[in-house]
Amino acid sequence: MNWDTEILHKEDVAVLEESTDLRNLVVYNDEVNTFDHVIDTLIKVCGHTAEQAEQCTMLIHYKGKCTVKVGSYEELEGKCTALHDKSLSANIE
Repeated sequence: MNWDTEILHKEDVAVLEESTDLRNLVVYNDEVNTFDHVIDTLIKVCGHTAEQAEQCTMLIHYKGKCTVKVGSYEELEGKCTALHDKSLSANIE
C-alpha cells in the first residue's frame, strides 16, 4: 500500500466533508424595494462591488431570487438578519 496515496485520499475526504456545510444566502424578489435600495444593501451587507450588486438585483427581479453569498450558516446568519433589517426578503438555504 502506498501511504502517500492513502494520506491524500483522507485529505480529499476531509475537504469534501467541510464543503458540504456551505449554505446559500438567497434574496427574493418583492414589489416593495427599489433597485437602488437592493443594490445599496448588497454593497453594505454582503460587501459586493457595485457591478456585483447590480447583477444580483437584476437576477432577483427577473428570476425571482438570487444567491448573494455562500458560506457556513454561522457566516451567513448575521448577513441574513441585516438584510431583513433593511426590509429584504432573504433566507439561508
